Amino acid sequence: MIRSLWTAASGMHGQQFNIDTISNNLANINTVGFKKNRTEFQDLLYHQARRAGTPATEQTLSPVGLDVGHGVRAATSPKIFSQGSAQQTQVKTDVLIQGEGFFRVQLPDGRYGYTRNGQFKLDSNRQLVTQDGYRVQPDIYIPRNGDLRTLKIDEFGEISIQLPGERVPSLVGQMILYRFINPAGLDAQGRNNFTETIASGRSQPAQPNTQGVGVIRQGFVELSNVDLATELVNMITAQRAYEFNSKAIQTSDQLLSIAANLKR
Repeated sequence: MIRSLWTAASGMHGQQFNIDTISNNLANINTVGFKKNRTEFQDLLYHQARRAGTPATEQTLSPVGLDVGHGVRAATSPKIFSQGSAQQTQVKTDVLIQGEGFFRVQLPDGRYGYTRNGQFKLDSNRQLVTQDGYRVQPDIYIPRNGDLRTLKIDEFGEISIQLPGERVPSLVGQMILYRFINPAGLDAQGRNNFTETIASGRSQPAQPNTQGVGVIRQGFVELSNVDLATELVNMITAQRAYEFNSKAIQTSDQLLSIAANLKR
C-alpha cells in the first residue's frame, strides 16, 4: 500500500508536466512559426518477486513472472516540426518556408539562431532583421533608392527591387535556408529561435527549392502548428489521468486506515 502511494504520486507528477506542456502549446497558438511539444512517458523500475522461466516444480517452469512497477516519468518533450498553416499578410518583407528548412539569424551573443518565423523588418540601415532586430544571415541590404513597392522575393530566395533609371529589377540579395538531420534535437531559446546542438547535427545550407529544402513564399507567414481540438482532447485526457492517480492515493490511504483500525 505504501508503494502504491508513491506510484500514484509519480503519475500525478507526470500528468502535471503533461498539462504544463499542453498549456504552453495553447498559449502559443497565435505565435508565428511556433512548433508544438509532445510529452513522452516511460515506466520506471520493476520489483520482480519471480522471474519468468524460474522452476515451478521439478518438471515445470513458470510461464510468466510476478512483478510490479514503480510508476511513470516524463522522458522527453520533443518539438513537432510539422508544417503550420499559411496566412497571407501582403507585407513585402514577410516570407514563409513551404517545406523543410530554417532561416538563420545572428543572436546578440554572436551565435547563430534558426527560426521559422519569417516576419522580417527593415532597420535604419535598410537591413533585413527579425522583430527583435537580429540580422538575417547572410546579410541582406535593400538599397535606399529602391522602390519598396517593387520588392520581390521569389521561390528560390532571390531578392530583387526596381532601382531608379533601370528598366528591369536588380538582384540585391539571396536568402539561404538551413536544414538539420535531427531538428527535434535543436535547443529552443525562446523568441522563436533555436540553436544547434550535438544532437541536431550541424546546419546544412542550401538555396530555397533545392537540395530538399522548402520553397519561399513572399507575403505569407507560417502560423503555429498547434491544433486547438487536439490539444483540448489531450488536456481532458491528462486531467482525467491526474484524477485517477489521485483516486489511487485516496484508495491506498483508506486501506491503510482500515489496517490501522484493526485493533479497535
